Amino acid sequence: MDDIRSRISAIRDSIARIAAVNGRNPENIKLIAVSKTYPVGAIEAAFETGQRIFGENRPQEMKEKFEILSEKGGFESIEWHLIGQLQKNKVKYIAPFVHTIHSLDDEELLAEIQKQATRNNRIIRCLIQINISEEGQKSGVNEQEALELLRKSNAYPNVKITGLMGMASFTEDENLIRRQFRRLSEAMVFLNSGWPAEGNEVLTEYSMGMSGDYEIAIAEGATYIRIGTAIFGHR
Repeated sequence: MDDIRSRISAIRDSIARIAAVNGRNPENIKLIAVSKTYPVGAIEAAFETGQRIFGENRPQEMKEKFEILSEKGGFESIEWHLIGQLQKNKVKYIAPFVHTIHSLDDEELLAEIQKQATRNNRIIRCLIQINISEEGQKSGVNEQEALELLRKSNAYPNVKITGLMGMASFTEDENLIRRQFRRLSEAMVFLNSGWPAEGNEVLTEYSMGMSGDYEIAIAEGATYIRIGTAIFGHR
């Protein structure tokens, strides 16, 4: 557990350094500790360092960890983020407590999130996933589809879309990764120019960057970075 504490400290130092180099405020870059497949004890160790945002890929695993920590008490300040692909029939497991869903990619899912948010008297934040790598095995929509989804979201008042999520290619080509992250920034400009009308808020959140490429993501404007292995070690 001491390793987890030291790794989080090192990542926070890295965030501050990269932000300074790129003229950014490190307070605008939020670290998501991706705790999928790791035990609850790992979350507790990270929590002791002040880490409050945790990301999970599987709704049922997230629900189980939430319930364990709720029984223990003292973990109410955790923000739970669902960062993996989400099936409609799994929304009900996380709707009572999830802070943000990063993988919104179609209207059927949007409608189900609205349904479950209403049942729980909540507003659930969502990010639209853009397939910035254009790889078939990755989920997400293109920019035009995202704009259509945004416009439809006005009919779903319990869902608040706050930004975009993207996953770069798994490659050592840093120039390609940079171009793909830049595409997410360009998508944000396109959507904010095509969607906002009276009563709509401008999109501001960029969820991009993982253990191997978060430094590039910060340079390209990430407001959320999703770090698992660099915090918790190899699975």
